Amino acid sequence: MTGGEAPQESARGAHPRRYLFALIDAGGTVPPELGVVRRLVDRGHSVTVLAGESIADQVQSTGADFLPRASAPSGVFRDWGLSPLGLARAMADHMMIGPAPAQAIDTVAAIDSLQPDLVVASAFAVGAMVAAEARGIPFDLLVPNVYPFPAEGMPPFGAGLTPSHGPLGRTRDRVFSAAGVRLFDRYALAGTNALRAEYGLTPVTTAWDQMRRAQRHLLLTSRSFDFPGRLPANARYVGPILDDPGWAAGESWGPPAGDDPLVLVAMSSTFQNHVGSMQRIVDAMGMRPVRGLVTTGPAVRPDDIAAAPNVTVVESAPHQEVLRDADVVITHGGHGTVIKALAAGVPLIVLSHGRDQADNAVRVTTRGAGIALSRRASAPRIARALDDVLDTPSYGEAAKRLGADVAREASGSALFEELERRL
Repeated sequence: MTGGEAPQESARGAHPRRYLFALIDAGGTVPPELGVVRRLVDRGHSVTVLAGESIADQVQSTGADFLPRASAPSGVFRDWGLSPLGLARAMADHMMIGPAPAQAIDTVAAIDSLQPDLVVASAFAVGAMVAAEARGIPFDLLVPNVYPFPAEGMPPFGAGLTPSHGPLGRTRDRVFSAAGVRLFDRYALAGTNALRAEYGLTPVTTAWDQMRRAQRHLLLTSRSFDFPGRLPANARYVGPILDDPGWAAGESWGPPAGDDPLVLVAMSSTFQNHVGSMQRIVDAMGMRPVRGLVTTGPAVRPDDIAAAPNVTVVESAPHQEVLRDADVVITHGGHGTVIKALAAGVPLIVLSHGRDQADNAVRVTTRGAGIALSRRASAPRIARALDDVLDTPSYGEAAKRLGADVAREASGSALFEELERRL
């Protein structure tokens, strides 16, 4: 299986392999990426993870070897409230091009020492991609999300749009996609090609072409959840990873007393200036006869939230266990929370804050599995949305229908087909 609990089994006839994972700590991407690591370790493979010290404990809990990066991005990625221009520059500086030279040095050293069969990199780990290509080692990209790169028939990433229809819709997508490529290249192309030249590689035409050089894009999501599009031949839907984050491991949980509907609130595990939104959600639950459970994650202190009498605020709880009893999930729309809620058949209220979250929200609402609100929605507006979801059976029914497909894909073997048999 690829979702839920990691399998305790050998590699089913596959020869033990040596994998080098080069990962970026991007918050919600870490649990699914380390879920892949854990599964390969459990199947008898040799796995080393090259990453920053911020996730050292989580890496070591998988049983893999941890190799610290000599340098890694530091500080908070302050992406909230940025214009598209500012966001593109911030992503390039903080996540992609800024860290790439040091990451390439670290990855080359790890490749030379370990001689891996495959390098598996986070989707924006440009330095690791360049290092693998320079050393002639195949590399795969982990994409714990819907498909993010430009593709025919797929709405532009980050815009929260539904699929296009007809000539005008296709024109919309071409215009948006071309503008996105130009904007991305403005801050990422020169740095990518400078690094490629340093390692004796030919330049790429666009920064996205660096990602296209991967052997495979391993999409850690459900094909049924994503919108259909004509993806490149190296893109593979391998099913979502439903693991809870390492910092929530070992937490005990029991449902609050009473019979009122249970509402789980799970916002971003990295800071997105979302304390005010979270407080309004808590205030909304205080207006209704529900049992609220708010998990703040490591980005917000529970004491920062003034809890209503019917709401419990904690730093973390095992979401997989909570979701067995939950009636509604209220979230910022991160892929991990959304996909786990659907796999449990629980409808959602999504207040997207940026990044990929509007894309996840529109995939929920298009399927009738929840409601999307502005992150600035007032407490009364959130309360009314909560009434709608609880009082309208179709939301729960749609979540269960979509969730059945999500759960089936999470328990499939596509991940191992790609990482073992097709290596």
